[in-house]
Amino acid sequence: MLNIKNYGSSSEDEGDDEPQKEHSNETLLTHLKPVDPELSVAKTLQICAAPVVVPTNNEDSRVLVHNNKELTHNPKYEELFAPTYGPENPFQTQQMRATRNMLSGYVEKAHLSEFQFENQRRTFTSYGYAVDPSTEPIVNEKGESVVVSAMVAAPEESEGKTVFENIKKRPLDKKKRVRNDNPEDITGFLGPWGGYEGEKRILKPEGDEAKEIEEILAKRQKKGKVVDDQPLEEKSIFHIDKGTDYMGRSWIEAPRSETQLRSDTPPDKCFLPKAHIFTWKGHTKGVSAVRWFPRTAHLMLSAAMDCRAKIWEVYGDRRCIRTYFGHRQAVRDVNFNNTGTHFLSAAYDRYIKLWDTETGDCVSRFTSRKVPYCVKFNPDEDKQHLIVAGTSDKKIICWDTRSGEIVQEYDRHLGAVNTITFVDDNRRFVTTSDDKSLRVWEWDIPVDMKYIADPSMHSLPAVTAAPNGKWLACQSMDNKVVVFSALNRFKMNRKKTFTGHMVAGYACSVDFSPDMSYLVSGDADGKAYIWDWKTTKLYKKWKAHDGVCISSLWHPHEPSRLLTAGWDGLIKYWD
Repeated sequence: MLNIKNYGSSSEDEGDDEPQKEHSNETLLTHLKPVDPELSVAKTLQICAAPVVVPTNNEDSRVLVHNNKELTHNPKYEELFAPTYGPENPFQTQQMRATRNMLSGYVEKAHLSEFQFENQRRTFTSYGYAVDPSTEPIVNEKGESVVVSAMVAAPEESEGKTVFENIKKRPLDKKKRVRNDNPEDITGFLGPWGGYEGEKRILKPEGDEAKEIEEILAKRQKKGKVVDDQPLEEKSIFHIDKGTDYMGRSWIEAPRSETQLRSDTPPDKCFLPKAHIFTWKGHTKGVSAVRWFPRTAHLMLSAAMDCRAKIWEVYGDRRCIRTYFGHRQAVRDVNFNNTGTHFLSAAYDRYIKLWDTETGDCVSRFTSRKVPYCVKFNPDEDKQHLIVAGTSDKKIICWDTRSGEIVQEYDRHLGAVNTITFVDDNRRFVTTSDDKSLRVWEWDIPVDMKYIADPSMHSLPAVTAAPNGKWLACQSMDNKVVVFSALNRFKMNRKKTFTGHMVAGYACSVDFSPDMSYLVSGDADGKAYIWDWKTTKLYKKWKAHDGVCISSLWHPHEPSRLLTAGWDGLIKYWD
């Protein structure tokens, strides 16, 4: 302090006496000299290193901040629940004064497992009570630990249990459902709409509406009724006197007089038939299919809507040799095996029957409970025991005639299967269906290798393979005969389309002349049409039948003989 006091003088002092100038150096060094004891304050000052500590009472004055989520010390119970410091707001209502941590009030946190929470919530919704989470889980006499709903009354059977615990069955729990979950059963399928046994539906039509509905249902029941699911007893009638000739040869063998029947080569040149030469009468209803006896074609098998199949002579007296009875409803298709000793018949009574041609016995019967529309033997010599049938439930089913079991199912079509045609040395077969598609299958592989469907295509209910195996002639529902290649690509031949006839709605079969120079088909008006194969020009048409001319077959060994069958029940022969 002294040094500061005596520190350098102002500019006015510079004009002072000389003697003062001599001591000026001394005055500058005074701060280095020891302090005069008289002027020192060191003895009067007292140094205190530690702050003054006020002795504490028992009361802990640490304050708990109201909204703090964290505790920095370990407070006592009284402190935790002590009233909040500070003056009260006199303007707050009781509701505003209440402590709350959310808009509607105070929610206390409870640590509860998700399952327990869900369990109590569901019990509350179903039975109307739940455990109160804010109390200990010990039920006292007053039942204070249970929250009860005012809306839902608890059933007696629940006995205070949760929904996850088993309780006694309630009267309505015992009701049995009417079940039918089988999707294959199209008419009887119920699924989740079955309802309960003995359940009464309240809504009922009344008056005229009820009568109308009863009539409709009665008609439906008549339509859907299968008269008898049991197969009819099969029998056959032999119409000629002797089953053998004078040398003991069976009637199945080809007549010796007709030498051309044994040749494997077709006639060199075919001609258009000109005249009607014979009519086979015997069927009382429309004929649905006719087939030549394999190789020789000296006999002809016919199936008709009078539930019968008949076999007829083509040469000699042209008699009906045998009639086969065995179906309750119209026969849809017939087909011989390779030798002609057996044939198959498929009818609308849902049965396929295998017959012995000569004896007339029914060897075996097959059914898939669906209507078969076409049936064939596998043409391979080593697979003659396998038969394939196209059915109304969109499947092609293969049976083994030896065991009677289904060995394969080809289930890819979207509509009823109409035809099956073997191609490519019987390694493949072609099927057509109501779904307007044509599918090609490898034998025994249930996935189609080729699928042909075009927006312009129509359903193809009749298909015939050409004698040379290169082409498939298909009757199309838009009054055309379309041709597909039967080798590898199965491409439609746009140049070969035969028109001029009316077949829409009928499966009129098509056939080739043996030398492949002509194509023949019937039509819905009963006319027969012959086109030139090369030029697709219509050569000839004539009225053959009164009803639909459903089938037309060219004799494989005769140059100009043609067979037609119609819905008038007649089979006619032309030359």
